[in-house]
Amino acid sequence: MPLKAFRGPKVWLWRWRRNPLKRRADVVEAWVVLGAWLLTVLAGVSAGLVAARSVEHGLARERAVWRPVVARVVGQAPGTPVARGHAPTSDRVWAKVRWTVSDGSAHTGQVRVAPGSRAGTPVTVWTDPQGHLVNRPTSASAAVVRGALIGCLVGVSAAAVPFVGGLGLRGRLERRRMDAWDTEWARLGPQWGRMV
Repeated sequence: MPLKAFRGPKVWLWRWRRNPLKRRADVVEAWVVLGAWLLTVLAGVSAGLVAARSVEHGLARERAVWRPVVARVVGQAPGTPVARGHAPTSDRVWAKVRWTVSDGSAHTGQVRVAPGSRAGTPVTVWTDPQGHLVNRPTSASAAVVRGALIGCLVGVSAAAVPFVGGLGLRGRLERRRMDAWDTEWARLGPQWGRMV
């Protein structure tokens, strides 16, 4: 485990002040830290905003093109019929339905319906422009929340790259500085013993 250099009390911006004891390594480390923080903030914020906008735009496009269509149950749905409006959504069963899209072509698919639904029972389904079944589109408020969450995750992930790179580079500079001190001490340390 490499030893850490002794650090005195925290003084803000000490690497940027004039000091005759300031080494070149201190200036390089100051620029590395500043650059790493700037890249971390810029990468995180820009990637997060781009991802959030992309998600919100995609969900808005889905809301614009996906349409509800009335489909009819093809055959008797399995299960026993339940009083209208009393069947929880968890008790729904899969049944085959048929619907017609705007160009007149008929489509069939499997959707969840109330148990015991008879043939011909109307069911609202959502379709894309090609007439394929899709989920109900996300509401505008849910799209904002989803975009914000995904944007935060992408932003933190993107910010981690320059942050970890800066930590690694700073650790490497620290090791080089400690090695330079060891070399200087090996050269000058024995001379101090003769002075006493």
